[in-house]
Amino acid sequence: MLPPHRLGFSTFTIIMDSRHFVFTVAFLAFFMQAVVEASSWWSLAMNPLLIPEAYIIGAQPLCSQLAGLSQGQKKLCQLYQDHMQYIGEGAKTGIKECQYQFRNRRWNCSTVDNSSVFGRVMQIGSRETAFTYAISAAGVVNAVSRACREGELSSCGCSRAARPKDLPRDWLWGGCGDNLNYGYRFSKEFVDAREREKTYQKGSHESARLLMNLHNNEAGRRAVSDLAHVSCKCHGVSGSCSLKTCWLQLADFRKVGDALKEKYDSATIMKLNPRGKLVQVNNKFNAPTSNDLIYIDQSPDYCVSNESTGSLGTTGRLCNKTSEGMDGCELMCCGRGYDQYKAQVVERCHCKFHWCCYVKCKRCTKIVDQFVCK
Repeated sequence: MLPPHRLGFSTFTIIMDSRHFVFTVAFLAFFMQAVVEASSWWSLAMNPLLIPEAYIIGAQPLCSQLAGLSQGQKKLCQLYQDHMQYIGEGAKTGIKECQYQFRNRRWNCSTVDNSSVFGRVMQIGSRETAFTYAISAAGVVNAVSRACREGELSSCGCSRAARPKDLPRDWLWGGCGDNLNYGYRFSKEFVDAREREKTYQKGSHESARLLMNLHNNEAGRRAVSDLAHVSCKCHGVSGSCSLKTCWLQLADFRKVGDALKEKYDSATIMKLNPRGKLVQVNNKFNAPTSNDLIYIDQSPDYCVSNESTGSLGTTGRLCNKTSEGMDGCELMCCGRGYDQYKAQVVERCHCKFHWCCYVKCKRCTKIVDQFVCK
């Protein structure tokens, strides 16, 4: 090729424009890939299109336009369009439970946008990320299983779980239980689809993160399964309970959140071995089971705001002046101190029971002290 000073101006401009075009395309491809990786199916919790009819426009499914879905998840969306509302509800249930469990911690499971939902902090394979993946997968199991029982989904109905061996012979096994088996299988198929369609070089950090995500998804599903129980209803003259009908019922989701929070507190840090398998860093402790949470990265500093890690910091957070726990001003504010304000709150008061049968309360206003981290 001739050097630039020997080329005509128009020829040189075309070459430079071509190079610029190739660079631009490459940059956009990388940027779009980063956007896709940052988005998540969790965004269905933030999406207003949560009625089954909204997923079809004429004959064209809207699934391909939903942000955050991988290719495999989009295919499942097209096959099971009536399920999408309940996947969104499951994600929302998981997010709300996460925010409840971490309400008094420096990281409080805040959502930052409608695509990535939790922001860049989920790109770190920390124990907080482990909990978030687990509680979200559990939320989908919970929502889909109950939607089956309520007759909302075309491909499933009441539970067909086998009769427990220890159930008394004269008790009936029937009713309409939560379809845990279907909810578990569908959650595994949908939630794990994003991870299973990725391919990374063996031994890379990305491959370790993939294995971590799959493990924690499974731990979340198992938490729902392990806490499911037999529920019964009495039948008989004047409440004699001479006959009982029993069925399988999921536990209240708060119990699932409590169980996974305990798993978070005892989570195990892992690393890749030469064979590309996750093993624990410290062999002095028992190896984690499929019910336990695992992580591969140390948590970032949640005390201060940091765009690169996604930490929002604790400035502006309410704290408890008298507490010595994580919600106390000393720990929550990371030693920076706090400001005191007077705030007006409205609460129920002077409640009276009226026959029959309701409680009527007045609304009272009072001034309270509030403490906010600097």
